Amino acid sequence: MTQTRWAAPLAPGPLDATVPLPGSKSLTNRHLVLAALAAGPSTLHAPLDSRDTRLMAQALRELGATVETDTAADGSPLWRVTPLAVGAGGDGPVTVDCGLAGTVMRFVPAVAALLRVPVRFDGDEAARRRPMGPVIEALRQLGARVDGGGDGRLPFTVTGTDEVRGGELTIDASGSSQFVSALLLAAARLPLGLRVRHSGSTLPSPQHIEMTLAVLRAAGVPAVAGADGRSWSVGAAVPTPGDVVVEPDLSNAGPFLAAALVCGGTVRVPRWPAVTTQIGALWRELLPAMGAEVELSRDGVLSVRGGGTVRGIDAADTGELAPTLAALCAVAVGPSRLTGIAHLRGHETDRLAALVTELRRVGVGARELEDGLAIDPAAGTTTGGPAASGIAWESYEDHRMATAGAVVGLAVPGVVVLDVETTAKTLPGFAGMWEAMLATAKETAA
Repeated sequence: MTQTRWAAPLAPGPLDATVPLPGSKSLTNRHLVLAALAAGPSTLHAPLDSRDTRLMAQALRELGATVETDTAADGSPLWRVTPLAVGAGGDGPVTVDCGLAGTVMRFVPAVAALLRVPVRFDGDEAARRRPMGPVIEALRQLGARVDGGGDGRLPFTVTGTDEVRGGELTIDASGSSQFVSALLLAAARLPLGLRVRHSGSTLPSPQHIEMTLAVLRAAGVPAVAGADGRSWSVGAAVPTPGDVVVEPDLSNAGPFLAAALVCGGTVRVPRWPAVTTQIGALWRELLPAMGAEVELSRDGVLSVRGGGTVRGIDAADTGELAPTLAALCAVAVGPSRLTGIAHLRGHETDRLAALVTELRRVGVGARELEDGLAIDPAAGTTTGGPAASGIAWESYEDHRMATAGAVVGLAVPGVVVLDVETTAKTLPGFAGMWEAMLATAKETAA
């Protein structure tokens, strides 16, 4: 298949940009699942409208929920959800297309276990390489029937039974915190509730589990973390989310905020929450460590000011922020180490291997660590070489690899991002938003 080629623009000079961002994908899909399991209709204000969230909406429709998409008076998305019937049967099998959405392939099978109809799960070719074993094993522990998935991968079929009542189970969530969140979201509709214990040595992105607990509590469901940080309990209750306003996606803010450091000037993101469970909140700590001035105003506008110079950093447990952070490290003065991110090998692609390959291609020294990356811009040699057609930056069907290429392209001439439209997974129209932000430098200079 021919991939589209997008010439990543070089830094045009100091920026003066305000970048409104759409809703959080992680929150949108959690709210959708709870709305589908609720006591009555719910409304999501300003949800993310992207491939991943549309896949979630359609998956829940296949299971019996109604999701109506509309537009609010201010132009933002407005989605209305009528819940499915827990315990419902049917002829089946129902088929769910997971695409490449981790939240769909991990969260929806647990919802399917609450029904009495076979639900077949499959997705993109790349989705068949993503780990699913802990979810499959957990559903079998709960008493659901799972056909297929013997290799811990898609495709497989889930059928709920009368034995699916809840209780306690243990899983190894070292590969993804989504394994835990999947079970907790469905747990409220289990007659006995559920206690989940993590048996692995590491737990990636614990912020996402706290996000799940917060969404459950906001919907009136008892949900707590154990004192050991390795167990979580959800009581039996029917969620009542009602009207929900979705926060902007703070992870997607990263590339735009990073541009302020590389280009200089100021980039602002409105509607930044003062308190949030999103891992993107870490930008307020990470960017100052790399040389930025960061300020959150009383009216919720986050401003990042840079001087065109980036400092290297040692950072741990940055999760999905790591590709953008690695791109900043690639144009920094001095070496960097990013650790505690071994689980990124099981995302849309093996992000650690992909980042090393692409950074080396543009002449940046990079190598994999057991649990992360070591990046030293001064130690690299160009492996691909700038050709007449530019230096190809592969996206690997991974939205965060594509946006990382845009950040690197601000400082490295000739970077061409392949298949930039893969960003539609969580940020439709990224290329246009990026170019509009950079255009503010030209307006300032004029």
